[in-house]
Amino acid sequence: MVARKTGIHRLVGTAFGAVALALMASGCGGPTPVEKATAEKTLLLGNASEPQGLDPHLVSGVIESNIIRALFEGLCVEHPSENGTPLPGVAESWEANEKFTEWTFHLRENAQWSDGHPLTAEDFLFSFQRILNPRLGSEYSFMLYYIIGAEDLHQSRRTKAVAKDHPDLPVAWEVIEKDVNLSGDESAEEGTFAQKGLDHLNTEELRSVKADLSLFPWPDSVPENARAFLVDQLIAFDESGESLWDKIGVAATAPDPHTLHVKLRAPMPFLPELTKHYTWFPVPEHAILARGAVDDRFSDWTQPGNLVSNGAFTLKSWRINDHIEIVKNPRYWDAETVQLNAVRYFPITNVYSEARMFYNDQLHITYTLGPELIRYSEENYPQQTRNELYLGTYFIRCNVTRKPLTDVRVRKALSMAIDQQSIIDNVLQGGQKPARGLVPPSGEYESPDLVRFDPEEARRLLAEAGFPNGEGFPDIRFLTTDRESAKRGAEALQGMWKEHLNISVGIDQMEWATYLSTMFKMEYDLAAGGWIGDYLDPTTFLDMWMKDGGNNRTGWFSKEYEAILREAEQIADPLARNQRLQDAERLFLEERPVLPLYWYTRNYLVHQDVKGWYPLLLDNHPLKFVRLEP
Repeated sequence: MVARKTGIHRLVGTAFGAVALALMASGCGGPTPVEKATAEKTLLLGNASEPQGLDPHLVSGVIESNIIRALFEGLCVEHPSENGTPLPGVAESWEANEKFTEWTFHLRENAQWSDGHPLTAEDFLFSFQRILNPRLGSEYSFMLYYIIGAEDLHQSRRTKAVAKDHPDLPVAWEVIEKDVNLSGDESAEEGTFAQKGLDHLNTEELRSVKADLSLFPWPDSVPENARAFLVDQLIAFDESGESLWDKIGVAATAPDPHTLHVKLRAPMPFLPELTKHYTWFPVPEHAILARGAVDDRFSDWTQPGNLVSNGAFTLKSWRINDHIEIVKNPRYWDAETVQLNAVRYFPITNVYSEARMFYNDQLHITYTLGPELIRYSEENYPQQTRNELYLGTYFIRCNVTRKPLTDVRVRKALSMAIDQQSIIDNVLQGGQKPARGLVPPSGEYESPDLVRFDPEEARRLLAEAGFPNGEGFPDIRFLTTDRESAKRGAEALQGMWKEHLNISVGIDQMEWATYLSTMFKMEYDLAAGGWIGDYLDPTTFLDMWMKDGGNNRTGWFSKEYEAILREAEQIADPLARNQRLQDAERLFLEERPVLPLYWYTRNYLVHQDVKGWYPLLLDNHPLKFVRLEP
């Protein structure tokens, strides 16, 4: 998930500022907001900023995930206190074959939507089809690529579906796959058949090609009879009305209303862990279609009064830039376990304000804790101050389609000019660790140690790229969010690049939604970024950099990198698999499309009334197990 940058706020003297902040607490009589909320069993949470949305298929950020995981539930759910231990959710049980390539999930008969509609295996199939619909534009569709046929569906590989296994195909499929322009050529003239590719031609365009085969740029290796055959098959498929899902044979089926069966393209012992992620959650077909088309990115089905969910809570209200409130779902299958009546999420962008709210007894839990306040909190609120391991990496994205960032030497020079430890010690002050690779430490996997501070080598690389002592280096800009913390971090980087490379980098600060949109549209040079693991496996940090990964946003891709990841998928031995994944990460770091800075820790405050909130590497706290006790 996209990480929201941790907060830092300038204070006039750390100790003085923190004490002064604490003294701001209200002296009025009567119960405090937290005391009142605890009595009402309403949890008050800081949540960094206004969420981009609440559609499980259209978001990728932590702040959105915090809310969505309370509103919706997948086949499995998080354990409240153990890492990597999935508990039964909508599925009451599951089993796999010996190779972990086929899984069967048995759904609860009493599972239902918040409006009373039964929840069945067909809802999961609808959800899979929706997130894999390329017109929807989900950034997270690759999370379902493990299902046989899912990637082909998302990439609209129609030619493969109609021709690969056809007994009358005049030429070997391998020739077509290798030589024919199937997916499109971005370098071709805009609007041409060459730019679109054979897979993406509509019926009328195919008929035009049928009438004149020369309209499409065929390779010499494909004879004319094969060309005509492919076009005829595609036209016949379009006219048949058959869905591409069925034609491909996507290997997710519902033998009965309470059974979901999936076949995977590679062994996956940790599939239950993966189904805890919101991309695998069911979404309500009846509610979505009642508000518009299945692929409508701007539908209002997630607004209060419209949203239908299946989790422990339902959406009550959404007051922009104020708070979102969710309330206990009486139709949830495990409603007896849920002890909270409501949860309020406050989009507090200023960490100084958030800390003040906590000290003033207005919040149960903060989203973060500014570095100037960590020591004060540890000394004065030792039981409420948390410093926890967090499976995440903070990095800087490079737009490799823009000069001079097209040159790997420039990217490496920028990376080697960053003194990671100095940023940790002087800016963050939260116990973070310098990122020596992309994947943070977890389990048996060890990231290649390839990222280091080496200003001399950085200057050499920059000179080799044609910019000795920074001479002639063009103006580039660094995109980040509008938090004060982001500004301070950006200024530290700006100073290091000036000191060690003699180059000037401007800073652009934008509010959260605009920042995400700008990055998604690739309208940046350098961009602050971060990634929190979605599950406990190195691939959660590696898969996103595939060419069609919605969270890539760098313009970088490598066929060799993707081939290594595909190969690693098929390796059952954990040690051998990790070694191959290290090969992929090593290639990625040598190319340096992102500049790793540090591995996260989680610094925040938790009120003593909150029970059932335990340290978790992914920081995905299941609110169904949280309670409030004065």
